[in-house]
Amino acid sequence: MALYANAHKLYLASPASGHDARTRSNGKRARILATRAAASSSSSAVEVAYEKGQLERPKWAGETPLSRLVGAVISFKPVYSLLKLGARQVLISTAEKNGVPWREMTRQILESDVYKELESIQNPSLVYPDYYLSPFHAYDEGNLSWMAAAEAEPATTSMSIRAVPDAKSADEATQVVRGNWLEAIEKHHRQHSGGSMVRDILDIGCSVGISTGYLANTFPSAKVTGLDLSPYFLSVAQFNERKRSQRTVPIQWIHANGEDTGLPSKSFDLASISLMFHECPTRATTDVIKESFRLLRPGGTIAIMDQAVRNYLVSLTKVCYC
Repeated sequence: MALYANAHKLYLASPASGHDARTRSNGKRARILATRAAASSSSSAVEVAYEKGQLERPKWAGETPLSRLVGAVISFKPVYSLLKLGARQVLISTAEKNGVPWREMTRQILESDVYKELESIQNPSLVYPDYYLSPFHAYDEGNLSWMAAAEAEPATTSMSIRAVPDAKSADEATQVVRGNWLEAIEKHHRQHSGGSMVRDILDIGCSVGISTGYLANTFPSAKVTGLDLSPYFLSVAQFNERKRSQRTVPIQWIHANGEDTGLPSKSFDLASISLMFHECPTRATTDVIKESFRLLRPGGTIAIMDQAVRNYLVSLTKVCYC
């Protein structure tokens, strides 16, 4: 399939849209990040421009007197530490009330042999981008810590509950979100791939391998690669994968930057970016999308799933690269 200079819009579907009418009646809809991509037939370079959807900011966000006041208060370290601790406790207790055994899941990882995986995973020559070295998600080291890695799975499960608030259990919420995401990917590939098979899959920002495992289960004959900036997250991913029954095609884990993976061009049929962009600055988001286009074979698919700022409804964006 030839590569033309035509512009292609990214189409959006909601992974929660397959849930029952109780969820749909909430009126919560994912906002669209409209992205156009253009590629020249004489070059592998890809130009990406994008427009923000109609996202609503909280009143304390942005350049307003209230936001500056909030920023000043939060910048006072004792206040910040107190707020962080309080927010963390609320997050954990809310998750456990909703059936997510947060503390127990975390304890099982921290008291396991997961630490032995780090040496085989970590790329000591990798240079981290500045934004990745900043504190976020209530962790002073960001994602570069064992605690963040140990809590990643219960935190992700909690996001699914927020996306499907009427689900009867955490497992049901996860299956709705992941199931509809995978269904949308499969449907899009059937319609737009020209009959090509999914042979190679790259899960960019794979975290502890939750999305990677779902992709491997859905495409059992494909070679699936999980890529992440955090060696701690990848260690948990590899540790958990070792405990599961052996796959016909084992998952490969790579410690690398999704903005510049170092992987060969046109080497994947599907590039997945799940629940990552809400953590990234605009520049990083743009660079990851450009890199994804570089890595795709003609007829390949980019699948993006993330949460909307206001209502936490998880959305899926997909594009046919042709």
